[in-house]
Amino acid sequence: MPKALTSSESDSNVVTRVLNDLISRIPKSDESLSANPKERAQVIARATAVKAAAISGALALPPGPFGLATIIPDLLAIWRLQQSMVADIAAVYGKSAYLEKETMIYCLFKHGGAALMRDLVVRVGERFLIKRTALRAIQQILQKVGVRVTQRVIGKSISRWIQIVGALGVGAYAFYDTTQVAATAIGLFSQEIEFEDAKKESTGPSVAPR
Repeated sequence: MPKALTSSESDSNVVTRVLNDLISRIPKSDESLSANPKERAQVIARATAVKAAAISGALALPPGPFGLATIIPDLLAIWRLQQSMVADIAAVYGKSAYLEKETMIYCLFKHGGAALMRDLVVRVGERFLIKRTALRAIQQILQKVGVRVTQRVIGKSISRWIQIVGALGVGAYAFYDTTQVAATAIGLFSQEIEFEDAKKESTGPSVAPR
């Protein structure tokens, strides 16, 4: 769980710290390799998007400053849900061995800032190359993601002052955001993957070097 907010920290620093805590834990999946991974992944994506909308909408219901207080817990709950979804999608494609910090950041945030992800994952023809990235570089990327998320949160916080309409809008965005994360994950894990340093290709449920 993220530490308590201190008065000396900016909102973006708090979000960045939450992101670092989040990415430090890659969830396990109970899913197994599927005979029809795309279909199973789409089922997982729809179920997760509905759950995300329900969570985000419910947390947005408290009006005024009480609604503002739920923003960080809302973000954390949705990101954790999306993390589990990404892990499940990787599993149905037999690519769980490729779940690294770089891969998770790419899946969670590529749709909101593709340019930021170029140092993590790149597409080369029909393959994806996962770059082994230094911790400092990952932290810098998460810091930039944190700034973008904070800018979006400012707009979200305004909507929370209007109780029901705000809840519907926030829930709808959580649904959309989760479907975008799922699309990125499906696009990645449905293709061949290799690590930049190991040059280990994946055409199925192979185990990548760690």
